Amino acid sequence: PLLVICCFQETVAGVITLSCKEAMQHHGISLSMEGIVNLQLSSKSVGVFEAFYNSVKPIQLISNNIEVAKAGKIPGGKTEIPFEFPLNTKGNKVLYETYHGVFVNIQKSLLPRFLIRGHLDATSCVISQPLTGEVVVEKSEVPVKSIELQLVRVETCGCAEGYARDATEIQNIQIAEGDVCHGLPIPIYMVFPRLFTCPTLETTNFKVGQ
Repeated sequence: PLLVICCFQETVAGVITLSCKEAMQHHGISLSMEGIVNLQLSSKSVGVFEAFYNSVKPIQLISNNIEVAKAGKIPGGKTEIPFEFPLNTKGNKVLYETYHGVFVNIQKSLLPRFLIRGHLDATSCVISQPLTGEVVVEKSEVPVKSIELQLVRVETCGCAEGYARDATEIQNIQIAEGDVCHGLPIPIYMVFPRLFTCPTLETTNFKVGQ
């Protein structure tokens, strides 16, 4: 199943697309949305927040559940089921604009309608060869400011008692600037930074991936 969601004027609306070879029975289709504020620790903040980490309880901002379709039968082929429900917070809670910082990340804001397609020529890459592909901005309600490609390194280490996992940005390149022409393929071409990148590997006590 493919789920496409757009937020517009405090309403969450979209289409559930189901593709199946043959007709199938179902017991109903429902959607749920949860919005929670929670404190999360990373290896970079060890020793900084432990003092009050256990005393901070998750704060629920949004909790919605709607029935999209009653129990029935879906025909073979492609079926699209539209849905829409209001973006209402619980009590007097407030939703803030998206922000990504070192210790604070905020997600839940009204997004403009947009459609972006693209592909990578390969997901398993030779580290000595560039990552290639393309991205196409089909439509966007607001002008595009920039399109950037981010390479993230994921390091995991530990033992039977527990594992620590940390994701670090090691490269960010701009592949487009300004409001690009809609429908025009934009090439993706990124050389892996050799000093900060290694082939994906996994051992008994640690593993590295991108």
